[in-house]
Amino acid sequence: MLPAVQGRVRFHTRIAVNVLGMVERELELGPGQAAGHAARLGELGFASDAELAAAVREGLDHPALVAALIEAVRDKLAVANPAYLNG
Repeated sequence: MLPAVQGRVRFHTRIAVNVLGMVERELELGPGQAAGHAARLGELGFASDAELAAAVREGLDHPALVAALIEAVRDKLAVANPAYLNG
């Protein structure tokens, strides 16, 4: 992948490549993910993550909560490292 560089430069280059991939995926997937997340929050009766978090701390027991949280994590993984979704 990076035959012309070694050591520390190779390491930093790989990090930069990974970050650029995340930025690209965020630009591509972010708007749709944000809309989906807002819809899931709305289905649970909340307008923001802060409201949901407060309700969870107070013992929220909603049948759709786990599914909504799983989808939120899947969306984050799709941006951060999609390979984790297939493993």
